[in-house]
Amino acid sequence: MEHGTFYWNELMTHDVEKAKAFHAATIGWTFEGMEMPDIGTYWIAQKDGRPVGGIMAMVPDMPPGTPSHWISYLAVDDIDARLEKVGPAGGQVCRPAFDIPGVGRIAIVSDPSGAVIGWITPTTQPME
Repeated sequence: MEHGTFYWNELMTHDVEKAKAFHAATIGWTFEGMEMPDIGTYWIAQKDGRPVGGIMAMVPDMPPGTPSHWISYLAVDDIDARLEKVGPAGGQVCRPAFDIPGVGRIAIVSDPSGAVIGWITPTTQPME
């Protein structure tokens, strides 16, 4: 994936089954579950057999009252080097970089206006 381009979209929701039913009925998505440590089932949304996004339950460390929401991820060439530039550019690292085996290294940042986005340096290693 090219640096600086949108890579993935993910819905964090309080009601996974309602969200899946809505997107299946309106968009025609199908879903394949993938068990993830600490979060439970992560649902890969597919259109015509191709992955197009993910749906997961709201993670427990979200602030109380956080509404269900979509988050987009930009591909970045070196997430750790890019994170060093966030503060000096006026942004904030909301969640430091962490690894998801077979997926990549991910962080959540906000720009100076407070808009939140995910960054990912995708892995080239297959999931185990």
